[in-house]
Amino acid sequence: MTCDRIVILTGAGLSAESGVPTFRDAGGIWAKYDYRDVATPQGFARNPAQVHEFYNMRRNAHASVRPNAAHEALARLEQSYPGEVWVVTQNVDALHEGAGSRNLIHMHGELFRALCGACEKSRPWHEDIGIETPCPACGKKGAMRPDVVWFGEMPYHMERIRELLERADLFISIGTSGNVYPAAGFVAEARANGAHTVELNLEPSEGRSLFAEAIHGKATAVVPAYVDHLLVGK
Repeated sequence: MTCDRIVILTGAGLSAESGVPTFRDAGGIWAKYDYRDVATPQGFARNPAQVHEFYNMRRNAHASVRPNAAHEALARLEQSYPGEVWVVTQNVDALHEGAGSRNLIHMHGELFRALCGACEKSRPWHEDIGIETPCPACGKKGAMRPDVVWFGEMPYHMERIRELLERADLFISIGTSGNVYPAAGFVAEARANGAHTVELNLEPSEGRSLFAEAIHGKATAVVPAYVDHLLVGK
């Protein structure tokens, strides 16, 4: 298969084999925490200390996580494929960057960035954040938060993502549940614009019927194999 423009959507299932917990599976993050307390603007307004504790814990846990073979395969595809390759990720980890991906859009923000609610400046951030942490830009205390998209907030870069979906002739969804919008609707958008659609997932997603092709199995197995298929046919 030869395609000029490939758009790849990645979700929590891609990073799971690196040891990053998923959200919706049994035993996942939302089985242990109520998302309304730690991942909504309302939860942050009620108890910012609790939200900071949750994200400080996640930031510290992610510091030792490394990209797996699936991340590395996608970076190799971007570097070796003669056409245009973009990754749109729902993940807030830095594993795509760690593997070498550069054409990358974090639609749900980044765990290793912090945002000031007062001056709206975003910056790289690896330390803990507390309710008294001052903003390095404006100096205000109590306004810093993780630069991640919470429930009820608009994902980042949607205009750019829709432009990519309009132009894509191959859309690949990897490691996603298919029930979180707007990302779950990307396959329908790509398909409506004439793209070939492929699902690479541990098991069939809720949107499986919208994909022209589906391969199920561990990301570290099916993603490198599909990348090899694309590179051999380039």
